[in-house]
Amino acid sequence: MSLRIALAGNPNSGKTTLFNILTGSRAHVGNWPGVTVDRREGTYKSKKGEANIIDLPGIYSLSPYTPEEVVARNYIIDEKPDMVINIVDATNLERNLYLTTQLLELDCPLIVALNMTDLLEKEKNSIDASLLEKRLGVPVFSISALRGTGVKEMMEGIMKLAGQNRQGNTVLKDGPLADAFLAALKIVEEKKLSNPVFHAVKLLENDSLTLEAAGLTEESHEVATVQKLVAKANELGDGEAAVADERYKSIAKKFVPALKKSSQAGLNTSDKVDKVLTNRILGLPIFLGLMWLVFHLTFGEFLFGIEPIPTPGTLLVMGIEWLFDWVNEGALWLMDVMGAAEGSLTYGLIIDGVFAGVGAVLGFLPLVVILFFFLSLLEETGYMARVAFIMDRMLRRFGLSGKAFVPMLMGFGCSVPAIMGVRTLENDRDRKLTMMLIPWMSCGAKFPIYGVFAAALFEENADLMTFGLYLIGIVTAVLAGVILKKTVFKGDAAPFIMEMPAYHRPRAKGLFLQVWDKAKGYLVRAGTVILASTIVIWFLANFSFSLRMVEANSAESILGVLGNGIRFFFIPLGFASGPDGWKAVVAILTGLVAKEMVVSTMGVLYNPGIQGDALEDEGAQAALIASISASFTPVAALAFMAFNLLSVPCMAAVGALRSEMRSRKWFWFTILLWIAAAWIVSFAINIIGTGLNSIFHWF
Repeated sequence: MSLRIALAGNPNSGKTTLFNILTGSRAHVGNWPGVTVDRREGTYKSKKGEANIIDLPGIYSLSPYTPEEVVARNYIIDEKPDMVINIVDATNLERNLYLTTQLLELDCPLIVALNMTDLLEKEKNSIDASLLEKRLGVPVFSISALRGTGVKEMMEGIMKLAGQNRQGNTVLKDGPLADAFLAALKIVEEKKLSNPVFHAVKLLENDSLTLEAAGLTEESHEVATVQKLVAKANELGDGEAAVADERYKSIAKKFVPALKKSSQAGLNTSDKVDKVLTNRILGLPIFLGLMWLVFHLTFGEFLFGIEPIPTPGTLLVMGIEWLFDWVNEGALWLMDVMGAAEGSLTYGLIIDGVFAGVGAVLGFLPLVVILFFFLSLLEETGYMARVAFIMDRMLRRFGLSGKAFVPMLMGFGCSVPAIMGVRTLENDRDRKLTMMLIPWMSCGAKFPIYGVFAAALFEENADLMTFGLYLIGIVTAVLAGVILKKTVFKGDAAPFIMEMPAYHRPRAKGLFLQVWDKAKGYLVRAGTVILASTIVIWFLANFSFSLRMVEANSAESILGVLGNGIRFFFIPLGFASGPDGWKAVVAILTGLVAKEMVVSTMGVLYNPGIQGDALEDEGAQAALIASISASFTPVAALAFMAFNLLSVPCMAAVGALRSEMRSRKWFWFTILLWIAAAWIVSFAINIIGTGLNSIFHWF
């Protein structure tokens, strides 16, 4: 049986980097039972044996204030791992050791991994690991998760130590709170609670979970007696504040002396860079400039044939393009095999349905991958944490703190985990408002929509067009936030505290794993949800309600009748007029399943039938681009993309909203808000764009 090793540490302490080094591609992500907090597990393999690595959520303490803290605490107490690795950011020793002092109180094997020691050396500082080990009473290893140094030695030591019994210990037993602690310990032992030292300290804090486990309340005689001893020993009076105060005093007195600071140490590199990147005036323009550069490099390289940049991301994209060449060859072979059946149901389903629909989505995978690569690059360097700090100034003006930008930032990847991530926000008002705004942060699933229209109608300005759409989403969120703050959600924003990680050079392996995870998710959706939906769409586009086969993609088909039935709602937006207007309407409706389905549906409906020569010369993606360029004007295309950006996201995101909102009234209010905002913005684009076009032609 392999060992179970849990990783615990503060956010941005390098915990995820260490997890990736230990597990590599042998990791998977799910949710902890009962909560929508990511559960990451993987396998570590070495000559000494195997270990199951559990990556606990990043936390600052073991108090029950957030789902992450409860998850980490319950796992260590209830599941009893063979070892807990406490990752400590060596460049922020005093703050990180606060969690360490709490972990020391648990009856579990524990080691401390001093991470980022390479950055500490750059700052001309050092830590006496042997002194710190002696005073903590647990093994201490110096490592650099980013560079991989010291990790092997640490794991060899863990394999020898894991599973050994260890009794909890606390820094409070020798201080002013010693009498209060001993009284609480006696109560806990009488109640026969596990981890008595930990729960005794929690009793001093009036911890709700400990009181519940012991069958006590804050008004209980035993609790009142303990709190009197706390008030007598510490002038702060409040148990939680008194314990926190004594922890920091003990850390400063006993553990911080292990840190040796150089007299020559001044501002470190991160502080110097932050003087520019987080500047009050320059911070936001620099962020917008970097995002424009990301879109320019993404579209410029793969739409315009600019020489590729030699990065791991581009190498992966080149491999994907090579794979697509083989897919095209396979499709041609299939057509040759089925040549005699051309025009039959089977031929139409496979070639005009599956290949046209799924092929249209997969054709934009290189663009999606390179976008993921650049965004992961910004995240790996530590810059994205600064973006949350920069955005705090703006978000606070419409009632949100910078902490809300963290789940909103996740929305650029996928709305589902972003909506789930609002649980980290403290008050209900912030959670509801943030969930309403998240889908307007354009997720990766919408990127193929921009890609196909960029190639069809905006080839010379694809980067500006995409950048503009991302800005439309952000500006809409800001305006809606201001309106909602003044009408529905009145009140001040919660205070914002966030740890700023040091800037560092990203590891190629870490980048590859991040990009691969996202690309794999995209491919899985294409091979499951999109493939199944494409088959259904092909059927609905080729058969009438009487189940009689009609001309492909005609208004007499089931989709044609449904699309024309609700087309009136979209006509003012400019993209639903004309005999083929219903096709755009149907593409929007199927996008409710998954936003990639918009391009897949268009690949089926706007495809008059891909012939072998056309496929060999252009492929499904190129055939779709040619058809769209003839069916949309630039203004209609912008209105169509804006509606898909701002309207109801995929069903998975709607399901997450329903689960997290926990209110039928607010759920339906949010759905109507998304539809109304999408209609108003698309209508404005159509009116303004058409008006400017008319003025231009008049002049």
